Amino acid sequence: MREKILDLLSGKKIDEQPTFSGLIHIIEEGLKQEGLLLHEIHKDAKKMAKAAASTFKLTGMPSATLPLDLCSPAEMLGAELNYFEGGEFMFPQVKRALFESTKDIATEFTEIFEKGRLSLICEAIELVKEDIGKQVVISGMIPGPYTLLLYLCNPKNLFIEMKKEPQAVMDALFHLSSFLADIGNEYKKSGADFITIHDMGGSPGFIGPAKYEQFVLPAEKLLIEKLSSKNSAQAAVLGGGDAALSNINKKPIVLSVCGNVTNSLHLLGQTGADAISIDQTVDLVTARAALKDALLFGNLDPVGTISKGDDAQVRESVIRAKEAGVDAIWPGCDLIIQTPVENLKAMTM
Repeated sequence: MREKILDLLSGKKIDEQPTFSGLIHIIEEGLKQEGLLLHEIHKDAKKMAKAAASTFKLTGMPSATLPLDLCSPAEMLGAELNYFEGGEFMFPQVKRALFESTKDIATEFTEIFEKGRLSLICEAIELVKEDIGKQVVISGMIPGPYTLLLYLCNPKNLFIEMKKEPQAVMDALFHLSSFLADIGNEYKKSGADFITIHDMGGSPGFIGPAKYEQFVLPAEKLLIEKLSSKNSAQAAVLGGGDAALSNINKKPIVLSVCGNVTNSLHLLGQTGADAISIDQTVDLVTARAALKDALLFGNLDPVGTISKGDDAQVRESVIRAKEAGVDAIWPGCDLIIQTPVENLKAMTM
């Protein structure tokens, strides 16, 4: 299945619609099987790798995603995270805004290994690659630039500046796009098969189509260009013309957005992403018709169906998604940690 998914991501036709994910898809039962606690898997490379591999070992879903939270880039820039070490079933979150204004972010970011967990996450990717890399695809997950901006900047001031000083906001987003591209390229070097941009906060379903087109789309396009440019540069060194540029060491990019983006599907198709992942609020038939030049992934409800439904409801949702024309079955967002293992097994049957 790994090879089929890689063929699909590279644009080749395959004979089935696989089930996998590039979003966070670990569950409580998998952590228990590995003897892990949720709060401890984020700061130890070996534990992170075991957690990321646990869903495959438990259910056969042929994928693993690292890191296991969206906040590591904010932490690299100096944000303090709450790891919920009191035992709560919560993923790390930023404690407080690092900047009051987007103008404070208008600087180049260097030495990204010096702060945060980048080297630890890269080590975890390498460990997963050694462990199950011949059987699964590995996603290196990063937030989108606007989602990262929401973690870093006082939201109230951000929204004011979007109206009064839009260029300052754009400058910040472009800087963050370059920063995130550096991180994504490190994930690729460590063994990630593709990059997932999880732009929850930057979805047009959250900020609206107009603001998405003005602010987020240009930043996402820049991020995807910078993530893709390294593939082309490496291929050019090896030679072989256009075929080499498109095929050698290609690491595809998936853009995942939340919320009802029906009115913005044409904009998502302009980002340059190889695939678009949508959630359960979007009609798949409509999305399939709008996204003719990109792969379409989705869109099982991670709460109402995968977590709280039964295995029959999960299978029915899979069938509906396949009939609507998705290229791969994905959860609409990150899995709920309490998701029953039987439901995940039903997804892959």
